[in-house]
Amino acid sequence: MTRSLARSNSSVGERKASSHDQWPLSDRPGFLARRVHQIHVSLFSELCAPFGVTPVQYSLLSALAGREEADQTTLSRIVALDRTTTTGALKRLEARGLVHRTTSAMDRRSQNCSLTDDGRRLLEEMEGAARRAHAATVDMLTPDERRQFIDAMKKILAAHSGRNVTSDLL
Repeated sequence: MTRSLARSNSSVGERKASSHDQWPLSDRPGFLARRVHQIHVSLFSELCAPFGVTPVQYSLLSALAGREEADQTTLSRIVALDRTTTTGALKRLEARGLVHRTTSAMDRRSQNCSLTDDGRRLLEEMEGAARRAHAATVDMLTPDERRQFIDAMKKILAAHSGRNVTSDLL
């Protein structure tokens, strides 16, 4: 067992399995994280519906917005997606004329991506709605609680930064 897993076994959530000691879903960090994600996706889908962009596609467009170009592998790392999901999302964005993909001159297996003018325009148009979705996800928290929540999530992500990204398991 790795040191980090050994530490986590002795911290929050450690329970001995028994029929007398139940661990409610509402106390499990993984369950809560998944539910918060589901709620955010629902809010994003509702508020950003007119733009026809999923949260994953929005993340990819946002990642490209600050760059002239990026290869798909780099984008998958930035957005924390597996390569298959990244490729599929980028193909859909390309089909809509929001992203331009070209084969790399340096590595024929690699695809370089950039935002098109339409992609930049769409990202700019939907920025307000996307920000409202993010705000609605945490609007019941005080400003201090929001900061603490974001800081706690960043701390968890930093502690697990070496973990591989995989597709969601059903």
